[in-house]
Amino acid sequence: MQPESNHAEGLFAHALAERLWDFPRSLTGDGVRATFAVLQELLPELVVHEVPSGTEVFDWVVPDEWNIREAYLIDPHGHRVIDFAFSNLHVVGYSDPVDTVLTLDELQPHLHSDPEHPDVIPYVTNYYNPGWGLCLPHALRLTLEPGDYRVVIDSTLAPGSLTYGELLIPGDTEDEVFISTYICHPSLANNELSGPVVSVAIARWLMGLARRRYTYRLVFVPETIGAITYLARNLEHLKSAVVSGYNLTCIGDEGDYSYLQSRRGGLPIDRIARRAVLATPQPKLYSYLDRGSDERQYGAPGVDLPLISLMRTKYGSYPQYHSSADDLSFVTPAGLQGGIDLVRTCISEFEESIYYRTPVLGEPQLGKRGLYHQMHGRTVEDVVLLRTHVLAYADGQHSVTDMAELFERPLSDVQAVVAELLEHGLLEEVPPMKGH
Repeated sequence: MQPESNHAEGLFAHALAERLWDFPRSLTGDGVRATFAVLQELLPELVVHEVPSGTEVFDWVVPDEWNIREAYLIDPHGHRVIDFAFSNLHVVGYSDPVDTVLTLDELQPHLHSDPEHPDVIPYVTNYYNPGWGLCLPHALRLTLEPGDYRVVIDSTLAPGSLTYGELLIPGDTEDEVFISTYICHPSLANNELSGPVVSVAIARWLMGLARRRYTYRLVFVPETIGAITYLARNLEHLKSAVVSGYNLTCIGDEGDYSYLQSRRGGLPIDRIARRAVLATPQPKLYSYLDRGSDERQYGAPGVDLPLISLMRTKYGSYPQYHSSADDLSFVTPAGLQGGIDLVRTCISEFEESIYYRTPVLGEPQLGKRGLYHQMHGRTVEDVVLLRTHVLAYADGQHSVTDMAELFERPLSDVQAVVAELLEHGLLEEVPPMKGH
């Protein structure tokens, strides 16, 4: 990868994350809309869609819209020991409205803390079940005294809509590269904001290119339900148009560089991402069995988009994950720049890669074209063997770089054979295979 000098894009992305930090995002609601209002300032062609609550999307239903204005817990001495204004992680996502007084024993089942990380506020949600809860550092929880506590959660849960955004950047062809990130978590830096801000930086880079071979479709959706909703509304088009896809998440810290393969594995983007990640200082490769983000939706049977996930340190594998420690000091301009560079490296190679297919059914007869040696011995000439290798992998799924890597041969050797086979009509250029 060729890093951007001075982390200019990383600084831009980090400043954008700071601006978006306090918005109370969830699956739905005004916090998401406020976030999109900022993104539209930077990407004016970003189109925001609203999908009504109750809409059936495959096996799911778009939930009611949740909004929250304030929340707090007052101890027996009249002190606010928990305040949503201090951190929007203090309230369990999708909590019912509450205004009541409880004893400490009655309150405890509604409190959430992490004994293994006693100084952080855990991130907890309750999207699809009634109830409410408050989150706090375990060290604070241990100091709570017996007595009466007043709980106030000023929230609403009512029919409304789910909000998502979509940006289309045209290219020379209608074949599409699909980029998705999620926009549904409150103040979490790596697990939430890194994906959207890196996507914005990538969109700005793409729009600044003199030409693009592919059309780029970037979507910002609530995780899981948003991806399902988007697929339910656009599946036929995506399956016919998408030749490559990326889910961007947890892509702003200074730890690993990670790639999680497509469900089918072995796709052109799998090989490109593997090369890109292995060229980094701290590479991590993950199987689809390690999935946990929206690659679950885009790679599901019957959907099968050719999509991978790109990350820095993978979700769930760093101690700050899903807690207040996943903050804007954990995500840095340098970390974000590394994430941007990883995505750009993968896109750039895909843009430049050419894929071939042989129009001949079965193995071509090389001898009648003067491409096979005249005398048959115990071994096949090296160049002849290379010709047969290229034809064997001319399936529209292996670029010349893929072939050189697979055959362990210099790229120039493979390019020379490809040129030769093209002259004899044994290869034709094709776009990468689309999703099925």
